[in-house]
Amino acid sequence: MRRLKSKGDSLTGAGPLLIVLSGPSGAGKDAILSRMKRTGYPAQFITTVTTRPKRTQEKDGLDYKFVSAGRFQEMLKNNQLLEYANVYGNWYGVPVEPVRQALEGGKDTIVKVDTQGAAAIKKLVPQAVFIFIVPPSMEELSARLKGRRTESDFDCDLRLKTAAEEMKQLPLFDYVVVNRQDKINLAVSAIEAIISAEKHRVAPRQVRLPG
Repeated sequence: MRRLKSKGDSLTGAGPLLIVLSGPSGAGKDAILSRMKRTGYPAQFITTVTTRPKRTQEKDGLDYKFVSAGRFQEMLKNNQLLEYANVYGNWYGVPVEPVRQALEGGKDTIVKVDTQGAAAIKKLVPQAVFIFIVPPSMEELSARLKGRRTESDFDCDLRLKTAAEEMKQLPLFDYVVVNRQDKINLAVSAIEAIISAEKHRVAPRQVRLPG
């Protein structure tokens, strides 16, 4: 494990943070990240690599980096992923080099993963900040999944069952943020407040990436 040189506050010793956002499908992780990007939040947002098909409204390299199954396996073989998981039959992974470069450059770095990915990163980088995004209720989550019309009824039911299991992983995380319908600004403000509080810890987190 290599300790990343801090370019943060020299008095407190606070260095760049690795922020891990997770939560069940439909909780609003993508919408939150999109809002933070649009408002110019000063952090490096890491684009997840995936083998799943691109949805109509998505942009390659912005929402996800869409790659073939063969290319994904090549990245795995070359140890280019910080974490990876198969979710609903598709592969997802966080490329490690952009994370390393951002942190070594002194930038707070935000990655989005599912609960499997969060658990994997927790083992590799326990000093990261883990934030769990949840809907106010399972009923609202069901309405969101069905309302976006990107999955079949069968897939929606599967995601809801998976979400119920993912909610049990809450103890893995440091913080929980409720993302209410049409109140995304409140969720974004909560996340920004968490990051600000972490910058004021008496004992700052010292992020170490493997390798």
